[in-house]
Amino acid sequence: MGRERTAPRHTVIAQTLRAAIAAGELPRGSALPSEAQLSTRFSVSRGTVRHALATLRAEGLIEGGRGRAPVVRGAGFSQSFDQLVSFSVWARLLGRTPSARTLELARRPADAETAAQLGLKHGDPVFQYTRLRLLDGEPMMVERTAMIERVGRLLLDCDLDTGSVYEQLGERGVEFSEARQTIAAIAAGGEDSKLLEIPRRAPMLEVRRRAFDPAGVPLEWASDRYRGDRFEITIHNQHALPRSGVALQEAQPPALRAAR
Repeated sequence: MGRERTAPRHTVIAQTLRAAIAAGELPRGSALPSEAQLSTRFSVSRGTVRHALATLRAEGLIEGGRGRAPVVRGAGFSQSFDQLVSFSVWARLLGRTPSARTLELARRPADAETAAQLGLKHGDPVFQYTRLRLLDGEPMMVERTAMIERVGRLLLDCDLDTGSVYEQLGERGVEFSEARQTIAAIAAGGEDSKLLEIPRRAPMLEVRRRAFDPAGVPLEWASDRYRGDRFEITIHNQHALPRSGVALQEAQPPALRAAR
């Protein structure tokens, strides 16, 4: 039998508070429970609670600290890189309507880069798909993904236009448990600019992701390209925390930035 993998306590706390904010149980402007209350509720140290709160600050969900009780800002439009969460789940959590338009799904020989990232031989079969992702009907991201054959062939029975791929593959016994992600600034090429309705050479954010199963076997190699005028990267640092909180979130319009 395989070992059960348990989420870190700070992740559980952050997920619980995030869900309460999204559900309106903690409305905008309300104060969160104190660190002492959260420590007691979850049976953890205050350091663990502070780690969870730092994640929510990085996502733009709460503000305050340094002696002031954290206050809910509302369900911000951000995606934490601390979690391996599908675009669809993320959007629904924040009250948005996700959708997709599948442009291609094909079985083909892996090129050199794909083979290297998935631990395959050059030319081994993989399944690749390209989707345009939309939020509330507006094009936001182009997703290009390659999966190893035994996982990718399950895509033939999935609804790629309306459902989360991770959720549907999970129902078929596939577990994505870890991912390594790299973020880069790139310029939009002809295909991306047409799909996202932005000018050619417009700035984009590319998130390249390699996802693994619990045994460490690579299952997916993907490139997600977001509109640079609608998303930005935020990093939240806090003294004594082991790492920074990093999140992808919707950028404010220029007029609002100038007013601040």
